[in-house]
Amino acid sequence: MTNAGGHWFNEPGHLHLDFFLMPSIIKKMSKKSIYDTLTQTKPGVLALFDPDRMALDRVSELTKTVCDQGITGILIGSSLLVSPHFDSFIAEVKKNTEKPVILFPGGSHQVSPNADAIFFLSLLSGRNAEFLVGEQVKAVFLVKEYDLEVIPVGYILVEPGNYTAVEYMSNTRPIPRSKPEIAMAHALTGEYFGMKYIYLEAGSGADQSVPVEMVEKVKETISIPLIVGGGIRSPENAREIVNAGADYVVLGSIIERSKEQFEMIMRSLV
Repeated sequence: MTNAGGHWFNEPGHLHLDFFLMPSIIKKMSKKSIYDTLTQTKPGVLALFDPDRMALDRVSELTKTVCDQGITGILIGSSLLVSPHFDSFIAEVKKNTEKPVILFPGGSHQVSPNADAIFFLSLLSGRNAEFLVGEQVKAVFLVKEYDLEVIPVGYILVEPGNYTAVEYMSNTRPIPRSKPEIAMAHALTGEYFGMKYIYLEAGSGADQSVPVEMVEKVKETISIPLIVGGGIRSPENAREIVNAGADYVVLGSIIERSKEQFEMIMRSLV
């Protein structure tokens, strides 16, 4: 079986090694660990760029905007990814920042040699084996070949008050907002699995952010850093989440929707 430009398989069912040998043209960060870099900047803010929502011609401008405001790093990923410009998108981000650029993949197809690292997510809150381990197995050889720093992350969806893209695409149910003890159990499981971060996620476009009480209870339960994202739209909400114990907050939709509101949130945190 071949593609139009050459052989992808050297025998039925076996990928030819040359298929994986796609060298990166983008200079990666120095060999200093991205994880160590993030750890030195707690509490911090991670900007989330979705190639499906952000036009390629705005990437340079928005990258400079978030970096000027003091973000810790940039996450890149999508629940679906219909954009054909994924690698170009990441390359454009890298051209305009010295901050860590980290893949935040919604599936095994969202791996690129142009990033510095990858959040190797396992969706602990669901019971869909494909997102617990299946997509990860599909991606590992590209991750290894591209020499991406791997940062294992226990990913936990929390009920946001509306039906989000990540809930639909993962075919999983989020943890109820009123059940912090369930989130605590899943977070501690992630720590015992050897995850380096726990990520509480309300989802992009969430009506409500992760409850402050849940953030507080989870942080009391685990000893590894805690990331919280989704539905954070005000300085007060962001500050509450950090005060409750979040080591990092993730800002996504607000960056594209309102530069002024994003800057207000950043001023309240940095």
